[in-house]
Amino acid sequence: MDEELNSVEENINGLEAFATLERFLIDDGWFPQRLEDKYIYRMGYSGSNGTFTCIAQIRMDLEQFLFYAMAPVKTPEERRHAVAEFITRANYGLRIGNFEMDYSDGEVRYKSSLDFEDAFLTTNLIRNAIYPAVRTLDRYLGGLLKVIYGEGDPVMLIAEIEDKPRES
Repeated sequence: MDEELNSVEENINGLEAFATLERFLIDDGWFPQRLEDKYIYRMGYSGSNGTFTCIAQIRMDLEQFLFYAMAPVKTPEERRHAVAEFITRANYGLRIGNFEMDYSDGEVRYKSSLDFEDAFLTTNLIRNAIYPAVRTLDRYLGGLLKVIYGEGDPVMLIAEIEDKPRES
């Protein structure tokens, strides 16, 4: 970890981006908690369909902002194929961000990111990455949980969420 801290000392743009992220999260009422010795904040979000953890990270070496909204439960191994189908169907047509699942432990999250290399990371850019992520996870969360618990078919649940005609 010390290597990361030493390598970013010269990255003024990354440090300014992290300071901007901190100001935005505090001013916007997120109550961020910094992870020790990392350029990462953790916070919670309560939506209309559930509560979940969010991670906001500045990658100093790449000058990137990554935001993750994490599903509140991990997918059991026997349900991972169904969840993969659900999130693949959900991802189709999304304009900002995407769902991803770690097949090794079943973690599902929604990711939104920005590359700010040679540019300033502004509060508007941060807002425009964070809010689509939390709103999208919240929108799909009920269906996702049904698939995780084996209580619904991915095709039908996506059709209900997106208010589309069901596929045959």
